[in-house]
Amino acid sequence: MSLELIVDVRSNGIWLALLRDGKLVELHEEQRNLDFAVGDIYLGKVRKVVPSLNAAFVDVGYEKDAFLHYLDLGPQFESLNKFTKDTLKKKQNVADLQYFKLEKDIPKDGKIKDIVSASSPILVQVAKEPISSKGPRLSAEITLAGRYLVLVPFSDKISISQKIRDSKERDRLKNLVDAIRPKNFGVIIRTVAENKKVEQVEQDLKDLLSKWKSMHTRLKTATPPMRVLDEMGKTTSILRDMLNGDFTNIHTNNQLTYDELKEYISGIAPEREKILKLYDGKLDIFEKFGINKQIKTLFGKKVPLNSGGYLIIEHTEAMHVIDVNSGNRKGADGQENNALLTNMEAAEEIARVLQLRDMGGIVCIDFIDMHDRANNKALYDHLKEVMKSDRAKHNIIPPSKFGVVEITRQRVRPETEIKTSETCPTCNGTGEIQASILYAEEIENNLQFLILDRKEKHVALLVHPYLEAYFKNGLFSRQMKWLFKYKKWIPVRRTTANHLLQYSFVNENNEEITL
Repeated sequence: MSLELIVDVRSNGIWLALLRDGKLVELHEEQRNLDFAVGDIYLGKVRKVVPSLNAAFVDVGYEKDAFLHYLDLGPQFESLNKFTKDTLKKKQNVADLQYFKLEKDIPKDGKIKDIVSASSPILVQVAKEPISSKGPRLSAEITLAGRYLVLVPFSDKISISQKIRDSKERDRLKNLVDAIRPKNFGVIIRTVAENKKVEQVEQDLKDLLSKWKSMHTRLKTATPPMRVLDEMGKTTSILRDMLNGDFTNIHTNNQLTYDELKEYISGIAPEREKILKLYDGKLDIFEKFGINKQIKTLFGKKVPLNSGGYLIIEHTEAMHVIDVNSGNRKGADGQENNALLTNMEAAEEIARVLQLRDMGGIVCIDFIDMHDRANNKALYDHLKEVMKSDRAKHNIIPPSKFGVVEITRQRVRPETEIKTSETCPTCNGTGEIQASILYAEEIENNLQFLILDRKEKHVALLVHPYLEAYFKNGLFSRQMKWLFKYKKWIPVRRTTANHLLQYSFVNENNEEITL
């Protein structure tokens, strides 16, 4: 497996595309001067406590008040609250917690009205960005994420990623962190810390403590609502969380961004500097790496599968609904096996699309019906396997008796929505059609199906004159390539009756061939 990160710097922000083996798996937009990003820490002001919700609404400067539930206060809230108020009153003049007396943990089943009062200042962290008509979701359990460690103030607990399975390595890391961490700071050891040297882990801890000190310095003069610590940019956060031996290349088209990334990589993994490359080609960087085409394909309502099947994706207010269709896939081994193969392929594409679009909430998938229980179990196991690479928390429920699989996926950021339809040139913008870049491939896929699967002997293509020129012009035209590929000449005929992107196939009697 190889990973490539493509960083497209534009005038209004930065677009990031993560490719796994050439396939687009993540797409992010990093807007300039973006506030209320996940991980940002704010000094807010409690606007209203709502006992019926066991929650409070907090003013952090967003147009709508942010939401803070009792369960998101964290067990050490009283300690954090005391630290915040003492800092604002100039009583807590140092960020160090060496001599800070921790308060008792709040009860797990307590009431927020007993802990939080209206109009009081409160230190909070953005857990979910503003989505639709909702304000940010907050947490008062402050954490600072680094490359190898996550710092948890007001705690003495050391936790280790479950993905580190070697018991000796777990003991080594736990003893190492326990020896270097300051008093009253808990630590979560991340997966990438496995087999890392003492110097690397210690430096990461120092960087996190420096962040905490910087936040405390700003907090001393802060007035709510105010941001006191911002999360690093999307580009560097992706590298922080994912940079490993699987990364083969990082491409960017901007010199300043190249210099920033080079400095960051040299700090966390100097041996990987060589994978960073500055792109200076004339072609758009997303066009060069085939990303625009994949975006057009994967962000529409209809997502094609390589076998000829396709997915239909609908978004409602309550959930996402995905329908799996076999399309023109040929089922040589019977309906049941054909359904299994299509469902398996669809599961892989669905896992990719969920991550790519960052679709959250409830997702209902209507797979093709299968009667063999073993096949349903195989599909369920395969879906769980391909979803393992998804960094968002998710839960998958086995297929119901109707063959519907339900997935709940953590919604942290607004879903990525990209318009993939184009204004129709034949109706002066009164209607919309599927992106035209996909029509040539759709025609070729259907042509291949007719000749190789249906064994049609005589096939001619009828298209608009513009498309006729596209298929016929040039010495090595597409029509000539079809001749070498199928060993037969495929006539391409113009018809002014067709609108620009309308096409059909006819036989030797000029009768339309239905697909």
